[in-house]
Amino acid sequence: MKDLSLGLKEALKLTLATIKPLPSEEVSLIESVGRVAASDLSSLVDSPSLNTSLKDGYAVASSDTAGARPARPARLRLIGSMAAGGDKDIRVERGTAVKVLTGAAIPPGADTVLAAERVRQEGEYVLLESPAKAGIDVLPRGRDVEVHMPILEKGSEISPGLAGLLAASGHATVPVFRSPVVAIVGTGDEIVEPGKPLAKGKLYARNIMTVAGWCAKYGMKARMALARDDRDVIFRTLRSMADETDALMTSGGAWTGDRDMTAHVLEGLGWKQVFHRIRIGPGKAVGFGTLNDKPVFILPGSPPSNLMGFLQIALPGLLTLCGRMGTGLARTNARLGSELKAREIDWTHFFFGTLEQAEGLPIFRPLEHKSRLIEVAQATAVAEVPEGCEGLPEGAVISVQLLV
Repeated sequence: MKDLSLGLKEALKLTLATIKPLPSEEVSLIESVGRVAASDLSSLVDSPSLNTSLKDGYAVASSDTAGARPARPARLRLIGSMAAGGDKDIRVERGTAVKVLTGAAIPPGADTVLAAERVRQEGEYVLLESPAKAGIDVLPRGRDVEVHMPILEKGSEISPGLAGLLAASGHATVPVFRSPVVAIVGTGDEIVEPGKPLAKGKLYARNIMTVAGWCAKYGMKARMALARDDRDVIFRTLRSMADETDALMTSGGAWTGDRDMTAHVLEGLGWKQVFHRIRIGPGKAVGFGTLNDKPVFILPGSPPSNLMGFLQIALPGLLTLCGRMGTGLARTNARLGSELKAREIDWTHFFFGTLEQAEGLPIFRPLEHKSRLIEVAQATAVAEVPEGCEGLPEGAVISVQLLV
């Protein structure tokens, strides 16, 4: 078929070039974790805002400790104490010391902190038997974060650690790309909503549940619906779901059989097809286009083809919608535990498998389970024989996609 001349790289490139991130929204720091920054952010303050103590001890002037030795210790008069966040106005004069707790401001006149274990206290005096250098156990102002220092880059995912850094930098809210609501429509007379009675010849809707789970993993909300093999029913379902969501994904009815109506119904709705069917196996019937400028993905009904089409085309597209530009599944290097053979040299062939920990690199072992559903459920990684390659030998080191 003519449209099968489209290879994976070209199809993915077209997908990512077509999709633009959703508009941004301002959310609290705790809500921002796992989201994608919609703009660059810099620190609004210095942190710490003053020189502070790294330990419980005594703030002193290092010059007062010069020449200290066991036979003649430095003897400093204790004139007060300071705790973290305190606002006491104490100044270290010559021959004096101030007791400080961890996080307390270094009082004027002091330039070092004597850890409690380095000194002994005798009444209102502290004694030190060795000299102390300036700056010991002092955290300078702005050492953790300096005002105007870049903190967050647009397009980066916000981790818990970054949320804490943003808080230290004076930010209470963060602009992030809005997470999409994804419509997932399963088509077919044979599929039934999980939990309902299962009549003879029927199947529970496993595919839409699987891809909805993947959407949830990345913080996207999924709205699921089923439509029997009737053009009018599919038309009304797709139109309604597309109007109420940010992206549309169909499952089943993607090929050329008498009941494969998805692409024809989308044409009636006015979608702009970018491609339909590409040279990958499993998953060749995957399609992509737009409807009212919203991305639409067609996924085949076979479980391995459905998930592979989602992972290779739909997921990178949806992640781009979230602001994660050009990203897909994480990868790692692994060594093949057995040979992988391509069925056709001008196709990209994918293999579900597991990673086995070993000395050096993990070992990828392809799954060959009789049950397609168990194979998909047990897989922890995906390997590929790229287009133009007849196969990969056992022991070859390759890049694999991670499913966990």
